[in-house]
Amino acid sequence: MHKSGFIAIVGKPNVGKSTLLNALIGQKVAIMSPKPQTTRHRITGVLSADDYQMIFVDTPGMHKGRDLLNKAIDKVAVSSLKDVDMVLFVVDRMKTAAEDFIISYFKGLKKPIFLVVNKIDELDGNKGIDEIIMSYLGTYDFDAYFPVSAKDLTHIDKIKESLIKYLPEGPKYFPPEMKSDQSQTMMMSELIREKILYYTEQEIPHAVAVVIESIYHNEEHGQVDVSALIVVERPTQKQILIGRGGDKIKHIGTEARKEINRILDTKIHLTIWVKVKKDWRNRPSDLKAFGFGE
Repeated sequence: MHKSGFIAIVGKPNVGKSTLLNALIGQKVAIMSPKPQTTRHRITGVLSADDYQMIFVDTPGMHKGRDLLNKAIDKVAVSSLKDVDMVLFVVDRMKTAAEDFIISYFKGLKKPIFLVVNKIDELDGNKGIDEIIMSYLGTYDFDAYFPVSAKDLTHIDKIKESLIKYLPEGPKYFPPEMKSDQSQTMMMSELIREKILYYTEQEIPHAVAVVIESIYHNEEHGQVDVSALIVVERPTQKQILIGRGGDKIKHIGTEARKEINRILDTKIHLTIWVKVKKDWRNRPSDLKAFGFGE
């Protein structure tokens, strides 16, 4: 009998959902950064074995968004709950109103939901773990509790072992060798955005979008020529992103190129442009053009 199922990974921003996805899959399929709300799209990671297939759905951090972009992002996370067989609810602290907001969406789902306490490497031993778990008791009837460190891969196998027991009988939805459903274009734009998140300050990250404008397979030079557009909202953000003498954008481009080459196992030549598009996060036409919303 072959088992398969879809498993959503949900939680508030910056609890390590993408790090957990990568740990479960065993390779990088989602970008990561110390900044909140790194994930903007629904990302699927596939873990296959002879007798099962787990399809993990990494969702954007659930929060009460203010601009149209964040409302669209939150809608992605909420809609994912309806389309899966199980849910991993990831937390990294004692329960607050932010977690209550997410738990309210679990009511009436009638599917297994597991509480994952992440970042235990940062906690004060079992006492710290127990305090977090205790704060969630009585808020929802979770099917199991998993203390883990996605960064250190601590107890990741225990999650997989438990999930196998809950998987329904089902087909192989994806080829066994497939690890993610992201297109090459999407992966490139996300890896560029990851480097922007790492190397810029608070003013930039959430005002930026990355669009791959062209991909050309240059047979003569044995490389792929990629042209990417970075969109920001204000001229000052463009200046910060470019940096003194273009140093900042050159560094971002170099690091992004290295990561794309490594992840996609290819050789690319990357050209990056920066453009100002005022208030794009609140313009439905821009959101759609940049891959957000309906």
